[in-house]
Amino acid sequence: MKVIKKSILISITFMILCGLIYPLLMTGISQLLFNKQANGSMIVADGKEVGSELIGQNFTDSRFFRGRVSAVNYNTYTDADTKPDESGKSAYVGVASGSQNLAPSNDSLKERVEKDINDFLAANPSVKKEDIPTDLLTSSGSGLDPEISPEAAIIQIPGVSKASGISETDLHKMVDKYTVGRSLGVFGEPRVNVLKINVEIASLLNKK
Repeated sequence: MKVIKKSILISITFMILCGLIYPLLMTGISQLLFNKQANGSMIVADGKEVGSELIGQNFTDSRFFRGRVSAVNYNTYTDADTKPDESGKSAYVGVASGSQNLAPSNDSLKERVEKDINDFLAANPSVKKEDIPTDLLTSSGSGLDPEISPEAAIIQIPGVSKASGISETDLHKMVDKYTVGRSLGVFGEPRVNVLKINVEIASLLNKK
């Protein structure tokens, strides 16, 4: 009985420490010191949350900058998808994130890239096919990269300027404003957050 009581006491103690006190302590510290990050690094515009600065979105309006190929809608389902088919099985297996990871020889990937190239050239007629930055045609490992290279942003400026009516000079300033250098000066590459720059463009358009 002594062994059983001791085992129960230890179990209860660790349940309280690891299952209650530690999570509450970590939650409290994160909300106090890292409130924005702990709540998803959300971007607010006009009092509304429009997305996370950590998650890439699809932008098809020619007045805005395009980001990398986004898998933000990857593995999502409609109500119809959750209903059993004729065999009694449902296609729904839960929502997750991830890229398709198609091989270079995959026809679906080739078709998607060709379509993206044609769409980009249509919106940016002054750009040559071979000058399109690779990151505008490829997805990241997660498929959710929210940033593009400064080169990928700069090459879009003439097209965005023409569609939005915002001067190229102002757009260059925005790109400079939202360009972040290498992490700790060493890791990664300079990058531009697409959602942040598009939120500023939307704000300017709303004032017109």
